[in-house]
Amino acid sequence: MDSAHSLADVQYSSFWLSDPSRPEPLPALVGDTSCDLLVVGGGYSGLWTALIAKERDPSRDVVLVEGQQVGWAASGRNGGFCAASLTHGFFNGLERWPEEIRTLERLGQENLQAIEDAVKRYGIDCDWERTGEMDVATEPYQVEELREGAATMAEYGIHAEFLDTEAIREQVASPTFLAAIWDKDGVAMVHPAKLAWGLKRACLELGVRIFEHTPATDLAESGPGMAVRTPYGRVFAGHVALGTNIFPNLVKRVRPYLAPVYDFALMTEPLTDEQLASVGWQNRQGLGDSSNQFHYFRMSADNRILWGGYDAIYHYGGKVRAEYDHRPETYEKLAEHFFTAFPQLEGIKFSHAWGGAIDTCSRFSAFFGTAHKGRVSYALGFTGLGVGATRFGAEVMLDLLSGEKTERTELAMVKSKPIPFPPEPVKWIGIGLTKWSLDRADHNEGRRNLWLKAMDALGLGFDS
Repeated sequence: MDSAHSLADVQYSSFWLSDPSRPEPLPALVGDTSCDLLVVGGGYSGLWTALIAKERDPSRDVVLVEGQQVGWAASGRNGGFCAASLTHGFFNGLERWPEEIRTLERLGQENLQAIEDAVKRYGIDCDWERTGEMDVATEPYQVEELREGAATMAEYGIHAEFLDTEAIREQVASPTFLAAIWDKDGVAMVHPAKLAWGLKRACLELGVRIFEHTPATDLAESGPGMAVRTPYGRVFAGHVALGTNIFPNLVKRVRPYLAPVYDFALMTEPLTDEQLASVGWQNRQGLGDSSNQFHYFRMSADNRILWGGYDAIYHYGGKVRAEYDHRPETYEKLAEHFFTAFPQLEGIKFSHAWGGAIDTCSRFSAFFGTAHKGRVSYALGFTGLGVGATRFGAEVMLDLLSGEKTERTELAMVKSKPIPFPPEPVKWIGIGLTKWSLDRADHNEGRRNLWLKAMDALGLGFDS
């Protein structure tokens, strides 16, 4: 069976969001209301902000508005890798903030544990599994890089085990796997949509008022607070936290820091017992390969394999449009790569295929800030690694709104901004040239050309 045939019966929708446990939407806001804190955005950023705000002060009146339904965008379409890293991986953080990387790693581990604790405390049924993640070499030159990487991580107290060819194939049987680093405790696998829906329920239980199908269209100062306009009303709030991901930010000056890059994924039908035995994977780790244009893959609770990544598509002008969410040529490419990695699964079909926009920034990790004399805060630019880091971002936003110095707000990571993207057409040309260069590096033993070296020198994080 060729790879195209494996897509014959595919549903073009997120496997996670298709779950029958999906909650009914809540009514939209009609008329005016007021509150102490308004949270804009019903993804992880907004949900964690609303939840933690109520945990910190149960008397605080918190309203959350979401343009469509809670978890419908990136929070319900990602791979479900909930990582401790706050910096899009240890090595990205080490390169950018070497003096505070130990603090960032500690805060990241504390943040991951806090997510696990919240899942248990609120009884969120989201298939949480603390399996860890393996970074896999699929080219010979990557093996020594991983070996050296494991040694560097050990120097910073991170338990990451190097696996040679025999050891990695004992974990997951693929003829393309040559070595791996296994971070055993720094990543959990999760059903991402169920996590969002569980956080929604927890917020409601604590008294957060949530309005769905209520996009925030305008932000303005109003007396001592802020006024946010929606299609059928307004919200008057003392403070506003913006967790809007890649969608046009109400603080317009932050928009140049972001670029919408579209990522795509496939989900197989459930594996049979025989197919499972042929693959191994008994420890159910998340996996990603070590190429610049990488794949990420994992097992679901019902023994399907999610297979995503590789293509990262930027559309001229940086528009976010529903028609960009599907790309048949990418789905076919992903299917072909899947059967290269797992030839023993020849004949299996994919049940779901989907895509969506990631809020990419040039340093590949989140940035933060305030506006309107400290009444508004934002956390943006998670670049595809926000399942875990958004909770940390929520803490930062609330800290910034409080006006108090905390360990988080004193971080160089929090005080600094990435380099903004240039205007079009330079932005489109630059991203296209970078993609081409990364592909060349993947086919040239990782050697980076002059363009990538220049980007590295400028601190632009195009490493994946």
